[in-house]
Amino acid sequence: MSIRGLKKKQPKTFKVRIITVDAEMEFSCEMKWKGKDLFDLVCRALGLRETWFFGLQYTIKGMCTWLKMDKKVLDQEIPKEDPISFHFLAKFYPEKVEEELLQEITQHLFFLQVKKQILDEEIYCSPEATVLLASYAVQAKYGDYDPNFHEPGFLAHDELLPKRVLRQYQLTAEMWEEKITAWYAEHRGIARDEAEMNYLKIAQDLEMYGVNYFPIAQNKNHTDLLLGVDAKGIHIYSINNRFSPNKSFEWSSIRNISCSEKELTIKPLDKKAEVFKFFSSQLKVNKLIFQLCIGNHDLFMRRRKVDSIEIQQMKAQAKEEKARKKMENQRLAREKQLREEAERAKEELERRLFQLEDEARQANEALLRSQEAAELLAEKAQIAEEEAKLLAQNAAEAEQERQRLEITALKSKEEKRLMEQKMREAELIAVKLVKESDRRAKEAEHLKQDLHEAREAERKAKQKLLDITRLNYPHMAKYPQYSPGDSRDANFDKGSIKLDLKDIDLKRLSFEIERERLDYLEKSRKFEDRLKELKSEIHALKLEEKQAGLYS
Repeated sequence: MSIRGLKKKQPKTFKVRIITVDAEMEFSCEMKWKGKDLFDLVCRALGLRETWFFGLQYTIKGMCTWLKMDKKVLDQEIPKEDPISFHFLAKFYPEKVEEELLQEITQHLFFLQVKKQILDEEIYCSPEATVLLASYAVQAKYGDYDPNFHEPGFLAHDELLPKRVLRQYQLTAEMWEEKITAWYAEHRGIARDEAEMNYLKIAQDLEMYGVNYFPIAQNKNHTDLLLGVDAKGIHIYSINNRFSPNKSFEWSSIRNISCSEKELTIKPLDKKAEVFKFFSSQLKVNKLIFQLCIGNHDLFMRRRKVDSIEIQQMKAQAKEEKARKKMENQRLAREKQLREEAERAKEELERRLFQLEDEARQANEALLRSQEAAELLAEKAQIAEEEAKLLAQNAAEAEQERQRLEITALKSKEEKRLMEQKMREAELIAVKLVKESDRRAKEAEHLKQDLHEAREAERKAKQKLLDITRLNYPHMAKYPQYSPGDSRDANFDKGSIKLDLKDIDLKRLSFEIERERLDYLEKSRKFEDRLKELKSEIHALKLEEKQAGLYS
């Protein structure tokens, strides 16, 4: 067979893109495939066995529609794209998630979808419940809380709360993170699948959980209402209230649902009850509501029947898997506990080792410091010894200097005493000289007075002699050449000789007095010079005494 023949026999395909809540996949589909073929391919790729909850959704002309399983993919009104995009989502919701969701992948897909619906505000949730749900979402993503690893700000890039809640309370991102972390820390030991299941158990009690809303009119007057379809039945809401239904039809109380063009009729099981009819704006909306009603009703009836062999096997496997996971979790928890204890023991040993190393380091440093201190002390001791020797030498020199100063002081004292004695003697001599000077002055004064008296007497004697001469020899003036008077002349000459002798004595006396006065002046000058010398010596001795006092 030729290669061309093989190529002709290869079926024609088209590409599709399957978008799950957290991933994207691309497949090549044959042109003849029905919706169920593509759906089964996706479920096999995901490993999903609980296929009855899910469907492939696409958007056409602004309306969300589910791919029909019994029709060819390309025969349905799908977007003309390449590849064609479909969203793999939960189409029907369980009544009790803990009992109906058997596979972990089923539970995980529901968790991601419900979480997205809460964050997108398709399901209303109170702020307190959103914080609790966010803590379980964090536990499912990050595992057990570890303050050493999960530092402040580790949730900064995670979307955990609806924007409505963030706007309602004026809290910072750090404050919201603190609130979520407070709950998150209490979930320690909870595995990922358990945290996701706890999330779904809280979410399934919310009023808008699992409800598909459609705008309808109760009559042709187009009174605006909302029709909600969920796992429990059909509910009628006012347009502004999606929490509390005005009227509800449980699946167990509905006998029949019929659809004709834009009209949908609900017939209660009680034949006496009023038949409820409503109208929608489009036939496609009526058909979509009818499909959801059939699917939810089938699941409702299945839950109340005996489980099929497949479901029983899945439940048994799920039970075994849960038991195995429980044992595995217990084992892991035990190992984790042992590991944590070992880590704590290791940390304690490391801390102790670090402490011992630190103590050893401190001891070595102390030893080094001690050695340095010992060396320093040895140097100081050597310096002190040298200083002691120097001080001893200085002390000896000081002692010698002191002795010398004492000797000098003694000498100075002796010299001072001698000088003082000399001064006292000089003062005595000066006093004596003063007294002698006074006495001599008085004697000179007396002598001067005697001299004056003698001269006065001499003058008077001369005057008297002259007078006597004139009286006795008046003719001598007239007769000067008279010669016979030799005897009188002789007597006169004798008187003159006596007067001359007395005059000579007076001169000699005056000379002696003058000589003594000069001697006195000379002695006084010498004495004054000697006094000056004594004062200079005393002043020098006083200076030496002061210097000796400073040295001592």
